Amino acid sequence: MFRLYEYAPSGNCYKVRMLLSRLNKPFERIEMDIRNGATRTDDFLKLNSNGRVPVLVDGDVVLTESNAILWYLGRDSDLLPDDVLSQARILQWMFFEQYSHEPYIATLRNWISYANNAAEYADEIEKRRPLGYAALDVMEKHLATHAFFCGAGYSIADVALYAYTHVADEGEFDLSGYAAIDQWLNRVRTQPRHITIKQ
Repeated sequence: MFRLYEYAPSGNCYKVRMLLSRLNKPFERIEMDIRNGATRTDDFLKLNSNGRVPVLVDGDVVLTESNAILWYLGRDSDLLPDDVLSQARILQWMFFEQYSHEPYIATLRNWISYANNAAEYADEIEKRRPLGYAALDVMEKHLATHAFFCGAGYSIADVALYAYTHVADEGEFDLSGYAAIDQWLNRVRTQPRHITIKQ
């Protein structure tokens, strides 16, 4: 059975739970209270020297970085096509998620709704918010003519981007003007064995 070391509110951890559920793979959840230094202990650092969650353990295999875990789990499933071009497009969106989306949307969500230090980071929030909207604009433009992020089918790229987009309001992003994103969020929610971030 897979073991998932995680912090439940984290979108990066939620991605992995979403995919495990979608693929109907049993797993054990091991909650790590990152606010109290649980990922800085010697034992945890042996699993991931970077001291971050999620960490997935599959027998002797230990994997870190959420999107690498998605790729590993998605192999041999309909969520990761075999052809090289489709795989490249999936990677394109997963890299976009980590470099153009997550640093702005997820970080503001953390500062505002979880770390409760929005006042301390007010200047940084003001700088990052337009970049978060810029990422949403890219997504909206793509989704205006596509049902999902890679071809016509749901893939691990959608899993990666859904995790923090669907809770962007917790970072005080207003999604009311993003009709294509809203429709896509609803399509993701109707996927088999979909779970919410609080499940």
